[in-house]
Amino acid sequence: MSPRRAIIGVFDSGFGGLTVLKALLEVIPDADYAYFGDTARLPYGSKSVETVARYAVEAAHYLESHGAQLLVIACNTATALALDRITNAAHVPVVGVVEPGAEAAAAATKNGKIVVIGTEATVSSHAYRKALEARALEAREKACPLLVPLVEEGWVDHAVTEQVARIYLGEAFADGFADADVLVLGCTHYPLLKPLLHRVAPAHVRIVDSAESTARAVASHLRQLLPPRPAALYNDERRAVARLKFFATDSVEKFRRLGQRFLGHELADVLHVDLKE
Repeated sequence: MSPRRAIIGVFDSGFGGLTVLKALLEVIPDADYAYFGDTARLPYGSKSVETVARYAVEAAHYLESHGAQLLVIACNTATALALDRITNAAHVPVVGVVEPGAEAAAAATKNGKIVVIGTEATVSSHAYRKALEARALEAREKACPLLVPLVEEGWVDHAVTEQVARIYLGEAFADGFADADVLVLGCTHYPLLKPLLHRVAPAHVRIVDSAESTARAVASHLRQLLPPRPAALYNDERRAVARLKFFATDSVEKFRRLGQRFLGHELADVLHVDLKE
């Protein structure tokens, strides 16, 4: 990776964080990226806070060792449970997905009522609710545990997935939240379901994708972190394709196969990593 270009490290427990990487590539095309997917130890949602923090800090240090100048915790569970621990242990700035998502929801809502969908672990942490209530917003969180396996099965536009999503959102927008006007996607798998969710959600609802919000937050941090570069150098580097390196703790072949669904193109440079317990 070129030392003249910013190197951004992206961490997730698996594949979902690739939607954050995809958004980062759209917003910050003139950087290089190192992505760490801890696929051997997922899911994080069934593990203790202590274990999630330890795994995430190990991954953060690994990405730092590969030159990361800024770390993006693309995992909602790790952000919700261990962002402070990761931030304290890291030697570079750290950006999680929860605060950018909450900030985007606050900017999008007109009546201050927000629905957040996510995994059981993220919802149980109440990280989004706390972030939204800190902004004087009313929030309802809804766990949607079946959506992740349906996405990983590739059923992003399947009738079964639509019916499941319809049931979840029907429950989420019931009992006083029928007029909620923003839906926050609190899981990095869910951006693949955006077309389906637009069909299923109430017509007046705006969807906030925390992957896109996080990418914009990273761009802002990067402008503060790195000094301006000469325009000619910037333009030369902007034309270059971002260098992408991928690290996975389980099967490289599976990571390539599933990862392509999330990133939208082939994953060429994937290295197996064995982080010892």
